[in-house]
Amino acid sequence: MTVSTYAITGMTCGHCAQAVTEELSQLPGVEAVRVDLASGQAEVSSAAPLDGAAVRAAVEEAGYQLA
Repeated sequence: MTVSTYAITGMTCGHCAQAVTEELSQLPGVEAVRVDLASGQAEVSSAAPLDGAAVRAAVEEAGYQLA
């Protein structure tokens, strides 16, 4: 299992965190997503390392940016 942490800008509320969680959870191989609003980070557990471009696209689809 691989655990990666991503800094995300623009999240301000629970809805923001939920949107990011939903998009990242749809990536192939993702097993768990934990978003921490206070730190502005998402921790993603996956079966194998994730493609950076796919992570960026998922975050952008939710309406936010990778820092």
